[in-house]
Amino acid sequence: MSAIHFPKIETALTKLLPIEFPIIMAPMLLVSNARMSISALKSGIAPCIPALNYRTDKDFRHAIAQIRAEAKGPIGINLIVNKSNIRYPEQLNTCIDLGIEFIITSLGTPEEVIRRCKPSGIKVFCDVTDHVYAKKVEDLGADALIAVNKEAGGHCGPYPASELIPKLLDTCKIPVISAGGVGTGGQMYSRLHRDGACGVSVGSIFIATEESEVSKEYKQACIDYGAKDIVLSTKISGSPCTVINTPYVQKIGTTQNGLERLLSKNKSLKKYVKMLTFMKGMRAIEKAAFSATYATVWCAGPTIEHVHSVEPVGDIVERLIREYYEAVGAGVGRS
Repeated sequence: MSAIHFPKIETALTKLLPIEFPIIMAPMLLVSNARMSISALKSGIAPCIPALNYRTDKDFRHAIAQIRAEAKGPIGINLIVNKSNIRYPEQLNTCIDLGIEFIITSLGTPEEVIRRCKPSGIKVFCDVTDHVYAKKVEDLGADALIAVNKEAGGHCGPYPASELIPKLLDTCKIPVISAGGVGTGGQMYSRLHRDGACGVSVGSIFIATEESEVSKEYKQACIDYGAKDIVLSTKISGSPCTVINTPYVQKIGTTQNGLERLLSKNKSLKKYVKMLTFMKGMRAIEKAAFSATYATVWCAGPTIEHVHSVEPVGDIVERLIREYYEAVGAGVGRS
């Protein structure tokens, strides 16, 4: 059964974006792709792809054209808006030129994105990890907040969803979308009905899908490992990032070495150190994502606990919605 056979779930997110269910397929570095996005749209949810997943502007434009040729609905792009992303200006220009429906900003100020996207009607959602920064982006004109909690895959926040979302709702007036810790429909129910989010951003459970182009080893790792195997590493981008604790990760460690930490604190050099760390980390996870290698640095969040086989994207969405409505009927969220 396709998820679209279920009744639409009406929330502030489904009013912001023309989708049936308040779910964003979270942007996953080197994982999200056009095929996954097409299946997501056909299942009634909104996909978001990191712009950095494409090596060239031509590749980026081709992917968007492919998605639009095969599916209807809102396409999202994730932009890293700090100085470590030297391609950010070009990526933003392309998003505006193509009329991307929504942008999720990460790791920097969204001021320019909001200022330039508003006239084009492009919605801007901003990653936030605390209420202070959330208020700042609301004042800049953000359309919604992506509440990145401590169970998020990739760059996670310090607070649990049950603490972060209510605090954001108390501080801000714009919609709050929960990112992290949703691998079942019961958990989705909890975020919407207990915590007050208008939607969820879900990523890690979509890594091991038929449409994903990562290696079979990466997909199998998401099946074999669980929540207890997720650790934080600063070696990828300089900021804490969740990875699977493989033997290789255990060997290289999860923190920057003394020299890297020292250089990162130098006011004159830290911008360049962060940029080099980011580029080095990107190469490491790209090598691991698409080939069988001992040097495995696989990004994932604790919701891989709920991954038991390689499935189509549509089947996962269908299960989330079915479990959500089961939780609605029971009147409780399931963990």
